[in-house]
Amino acid sequence: MNKRVKLTKIFNKSTIKQQLYTMYTVVMVVPIALIGMFLLVNNYRLMVDYHRDLLESDNLRVRNILFEITTQIYNISENISFEDKLQDVLTEEFETNDDYLETVNNDVTILDAFEGNYTEISDITIYTDNPTISNYKQFVQATDNIKKEGWYQKAISQSGVFWEGMSWTDDYENQYWNLCLIRKIPLVNSPYHAVLVIRISDNYLRTRADSNEYVNMASVDKGTIFYSSDRTQYGEEQMLPIDYDEPYYQYMGNVSRNGNLCFVNVSTLHLYQSDSKVYICTLNEQGYKSIQRIMYICLAIILLAILIPGIMIHFFTTYFTERVNVLRQEMHKASKQDYELIPTFQGNDELSEAFADLQVMVQNIKEQEAKVYEAQINEKELMIQQQDMEFKMLASQINPHFLYNTLETIRMKAFTAGDKEVATAIKLLGKSMRYVLENTGTTFTTLEKELNHVATYMNIQELRFGDRIHYEQHVEEGLDLTRYKILPLLLQPVAENAIVHGLEEVATGGEIKLSVYKKKLDEKELLFVDVTDNGCGMTAEVLEKLRKDIEIKDMSRSKSIGMYNINQRIKLNYGENYRIHVYSEPQKGTTVRLIFPVDVMLEQ
Repeated sequence: MNKRVKLTKIFNKSTIKQQLYTMYTVVMVVPIALIGMFLLVNNYRLMVDYHRDLLESDNLRVRNILFEITTQIYNISENISFEDKLQDVLTEEFETNDDYLETVNNDVTILDAFEGNYTEISDITIYTDNPTISNYKQFVQATDNIKKEGWYQKAISQSGVFWEGMSWTDDYENQYWNLCLIRKIPLVNSPYHAVLVIRISDNYLRTRADSNEYVNMASVDKGTIFYSSDRTQYGEEQMLPIDYDEPYYQYMGNVSRNGNLCFVNVSTLHLYQSDSKVYICTLNEQGYKSIQRIMYICLAIILLAILIPGIMIHFFTTYFTERVNVLRQEMHKASKQDYELIPTFQGNDELSEAFADLQVMVQNIKEQEAKVYEAQINEKELMIQQQDMEFKMLASQINPHFLYNTLETIRMKAFTAGDKEVATAIKLLGKSMRYVLENTGTTFTTLEKELNHVATYMNIQELRFGDRIHYEQHVEEGLDLTRYKILPLLLQPVAENAIVHGLEEVATGGEIKLSVYKKKLDEKELLFVDVTDNGCGMTAEVLEKLRKDIEIKDMSRSKSIGMYNINQRIKLNYGENYRIHVYSEPQKGTTVRLIFPVDVMLEQ
């Protein structure tokens, strides 16, 4: 009972989502993880035992093949060693070599028969120290080098059969290895010795013993490997240290080969009627990889068994908690006297019924307050009408025609008085004011009108400053300025900025140049407007600060606000890729470049 109370307290302190996830973890994740780990460990052991059984079976297969072949070779050696005619040839002292050759060809045919009829025999060789016998067919004269060989001395010193892995080199310096039976041929009443060597065919042995799945290696006694499925192992030591003093040495375990962990089985074969022992080593290089693949598949299945229900639980939990949160939010809104509830609520269960009751309650409250809301709306409409009337009254106070007529009267008086410079200045001022007033509230004007307005403004500045300022305007040949639409009052503030800041320290000879031209960049046709001055320029630090001020609004500063507004107007109308670019170097002047998309300017 106490445990139940404790669990209840724990759940009461957590959210619904946390409770659902906790239940999923306890009921699904933990049991599946524990069962999965048990199955993985158990399957791993079963697969290891399975591969070891297969490995042991293949090792036994190779052992039986070698026992069969060596036993048959031993029986053949028995027939050869006690053949009477062969005994006669080995003990006889021939007067001439022709007598020897004739005797071998006519009487000793058993060796040819065995070599021709048994594919497991690579060749049969008899080494003898009888000086009247020359190298012919299976007979080889035992030279001093041969007599020094360990296998020859061992064969002369004992009467039993023994086996040895022997190598030989062909005419092309290729080295080959064979399992050889070696035994002394007993010569009665003869001062000479003879040693029989029968080589087992390596190709025959490979045909019988090779396996696609396993690597088998075999060596005799303490010698090197005479047979291997991997030819690179011929003449090498066995991969595992072998206890040669153990009569029936056997090992089952693991070994690392070429960086991979392999199953290995080593067994001992006692050869028939011989003290020689063959050690057979069988490797399975793919066993652990196969187990690893299966374990990964099992692990993936376990993860999927956890993940798929987890995804389903996640979506259900998200869906359920979202509905609970929506209901809670709507109830909270109602408690704060916000009665604008959502029109529908997902689902058709107890939560939906609770929401329906909430809607009924809110609807009753809304009906009671309907008249109050209607009165508020009417009051707002009256306020809007009043503000509109006030705006019209303020606008009517300024009569543009009154301003134009007054300026024209002043200009004519100045002209009559002979002051042409004042008359010209008033004319330019009136023209500028007319353009500003006409374009206040308009969206676009032509590029031609905007450039004329800039020229008018610069003419007024030239009248003010005299030789201090000189203005030039260059338009690319072929541009029809009447076809291009531009935001009004966009270029004049840039020219004004060039005078106020660019030529601030220039006493005379100041130049401002406005250039209009088109370029094609990245398959996009663009219109460039450059305003360049020959003023003092800016350092890199000042230039960087100006660029930031143009991009980031800061109402606390008094400079660069006009440039910021122009930049924002360009971006809002033409897109984020179009903006003001400023280039400047100390004592080399400043260039302000405005870039516009041609296609948009032609469409507006």
